Amino acid sequence: MNKLDESLLSPLPPFSKLDRPQIKSILDRATSRRFDAGTAVFDEGAPSNSFYLLLDGTIRVVKTTPDGEQVTALHVPAGQLFGIAPALRRDTYPATAIAASELLTLCWPASLWEQFVADYPGFGADTYKTIGDRVAEMNNRIIEMSTQHVEQRVARALLRLVNQSGRQTAEGIEISFPITRQDVSEMTGTTLHTVSRLLSAWEKDGLVSSKRKKIIVCDAHRLVVLGGA
Repeated sequence: MNKLDESLLSPLPPFSKLDRPQIKSILDRATSRRFDAGTAVFDEGAPSNSFYLLLDGTIRVVKTTPDGEQVTALHVPAGQLFGIAPALRRDTYPATAIAASELLTLCWPASLWEQFVADYPGFGADTYKTIGDRVAEMNNRIIEMSTQHVEQRVARALLRLVNQSGRQTAEGIEISFPITRQDVSEMTGTTLHTVSRLLSAWEKDGLVSSKRKKIIVCDAHRLVVLGGA
């Protein structure tokens, strides 16, 4: 990856504690890969042969229940590592990673993980913090599904997404990747019918604008109130 300036990566969590020669050394071992929207980068249970840094786009992390239903566990925004099964001491991926939008990634063989962690302590420290943040997010969602009404769960899910990957538009803050009402229902443990009913009501009330695979939060403050924050 000689064409990628290491200074562009220095603010990102895996590299923020490293100097430029160290970042360059890691980049020299990487290959770049692109994925079209809707493509599975890897599948749950597949051998974890590689790990990735997401340069552009959004990853939807999906778990499959024993009944065969898919549940969206979380979204990974640009600038983060994913597929880091070696950090969990796993030789298979614990979930499926689906490109929610077109992706640009860097990719390394999983065999390099232990070397990177040993040679660059800051790389490992940042990565384990990222893992902790993701576990905390999933724990919060479990609590939400156990204790909150559907309206609160959906409001909080939309707020999380605009905080992670929102972009300002004339109408409000748009979730920057294609997202369907089915996606929202999987994230919040509710039905497609319920999500459709809520979003339609919120659209009439001026809170959101919901079109095909696009959601814009028009009144974030009122959505925060609905979320019970």
